[in-house]
Amino acid sequence: MSQITSAQTLDSCLKKLYLSTIRTCYQEEANLARQESLSYEAYLQELVARECEQRRHKRITRFLQESRLPLEKSMATFDKSRLPARISGLVNTLLEGSFIDRCENILAFGNPGSGKTHLLCAIAQELINSDKRIFFTPCSLLVQELLVAKRDLVLPRMLKKLAKYDALLIDDIGYVQQSREEMEVLFTLLAYCYERSSVMLTSNLPFSQWEKIFKDPMTTAAAIDRLVHHSVILELNMDSYRLEKAKQNMEAN
Repeated sequence: MSQITSAQTLDSCLKKLYLSTIRTCYQEEANLARQESLSYEAYLQELVARECEQRRHKRITRFLQESRLPLEKSMATFDKSRLPARISGLVNTLLEGSFIDRCENILAFGNPGSGKTHLLCAIAQELINSDKRIFFTPCSLLVQELLVAKRDLVLPRMLKKLAKYDALLIDDIGYVQQSREEMEVLFTLLAYCYERSSVMLTSNLPFSQWEKIFKDPMTTAAAIDRLVHHSVILELNMDSYRLEKAKQNMEAN
């Protein structure tokens, strides 16, 4: 078999096996292996490592796209110096991602503008970079999508789909007052995710005011019980970051 025919055959086989990175770089790596007198095993290891790394890069890019996260809310743009020392320590632990393996929840409470959404989105992005799948949704949009699924008799399918994510990030629960029917489908989701996957949520309302959300004392207690049972609570009782920046800008001018 000629060298050209051999290369064409190898190229065709790699294409059929969907090894696109190896297909692109195997000749370059072969030249380097000859120069460095690498063993066959070392050459193969380098090829496989490059294939794995490229696939990981594509996978994380796909996870970020499907997450619907506001990517500008990253750890690089979050002012971590504003956090109390205890909360900062908790954040460092959460970034390791082991809470997801245990199906634990993160519950962030605080005043409007205190950085709850930014912080959880930043944590979520870091976890996606560690190969976790996370889905971000405002609570108001989520309940509307759940209601449509219920109306179309596909709610179980939607619940199953959402629970396949490692974590579901629900933003601003209770910020907009919902109807009883809307809160019933939200409770159904929280109950379904319980001990199946993690829930990350932000709220301006402390638990003592959650009856305003779920409209019923029994439903409220059941929702809180499922969320708190395995959870880390972040209380961000800080002044509004946006207000602080506005004051700084005014003083600078």
